[in-house]
Amino acid sequence: MSLRIAGMGWVTPLGRGIEAVWERLLGGGESSAQLISDSPQGKKYPFFPVSNSILKDLPPHPRLRRASAISRFAAAAGLDALKGAESTRLGHRPSQAYGATRGYGAAGNDEIDMQRTALIFAVSNGGVVYTKRFYHDVVVSGAQSASPLLFPETVFNAPASHLAAILGITGATYTVVGDGAVGILAMQMAEDLMMNPELDFCLLVGAEEADWLVCDAYRKWRLLKLRPPVELYRRPPRGMILSEGAGAILFARDGSIAVEKIHAGANFSRQNEATAPIARILSDLAQERPGILVASANGTFVDLAEEAAILRHMSDATIYSVKPALGESVGTSAIWQVIVAAQSLCTKSVPPLLHVDSGKVAKLSFASGKERPAGSAIVLSCGLNQQVAGLRLSI
Repeated sequence: MSLRIAGMGWVTPLGRGIEAVWERLLGGGESSAQLISDSPQGKKYPFFPVSNSILKDLPPHPRLRRASAISRFAAAAGLDALKGAESTRLGHRPSQAYGATRGYGAAGNDEIDMQRTALIFAVSNGGVVYTKRFYHDVVVSGAQSASPLLFPETVFNAPASHLAAILGITGATYTVVGDGAVGILAMQMAEDLMMNPELDFCLLVGAEEADWLVCDAYRKWRLLKLRPPVELYRRPPRGMILSEGAGAILFARDGSIAVEKIHAGANFSRQNEATAPIARILSDLAQERPGILVASANGTFVDLAEEAAILRHMSDATIYSVKPALGESVGTSAIWQVIVAAQSLCTKSVPPLLHVDSGKVAKLSFASGKERPAGSAIVLSCGLNQQVAGLRLSI
């Protein structure tokens, strides 16, 4: 396996920055929900938003002046991952803002060369806010009213295009669209790209923005709760709450955290058939020594499918899910899970799992906040649209 984690970036409803968000999670912090509504319908749904205040220091790049929220989230996370990597490489934090004054097209020996860096963007729902605005104008006033400034934001690869322009990446840039497992599928692509000796790094970014339309769709699919908290492993499941934000991981060929193994290909046709592919992935990734398992439990059918598979293959592992604290971020959720797994290994700590009645799931071992994981961690990602993936990290 050629992938190692060189830097990470995190933009969440709990804040921005790996250390800041991690400390809040360790303290049992959870996001505050807001209601989002649609005037004609009058329906309101809860979601976990990202505060605009944490994005104020983004570089004044022309691309960001008209960009949708998803692009700004992606830019913040991607820039933070690069800053973290350079800080580790150089022993200090760079003093200049990324892309704002120096760019990366002509990086020196002590900088990350953007000409030798690939970019992969993982997404599920995309820039739905600007898409809705664009087509709303078309429906209401006709095609002549459609804004050419809004149209570029309606395509799935808009955030990747913005980020590549900000960083000066002119080479390989890809957008991968899928469900909650898309982040791990994108990591498989990153591994393939890193086989190219012309590349030194691969930046993986996932981002999502929230909108009433998306919330309404998940509610119609009977997957969304009408009020917090996100309760795990309930029978029957109570549902999830959507969130927005971004996560970024810079992959290199050296670093303290290694991606030992990726299992990026499994599907199921019906919700009640999800356990079988999850079990196959766990069987493939499991080791004799149980460790931390970062699950994708989010208050939906995913919880019970994962529970059954874990009981078969990793019943002694300590289980943690970040989704009661941060919500279901769909396209970026697997990247958030990998960040959690990497932080657990680096800091030898695991946040307490929130809103689970352990007495009703007595056979599983849930994180209490007192565990000290070492060695390896498994990430299990089960999406809501029939995709399953997983990987194993080691330190």
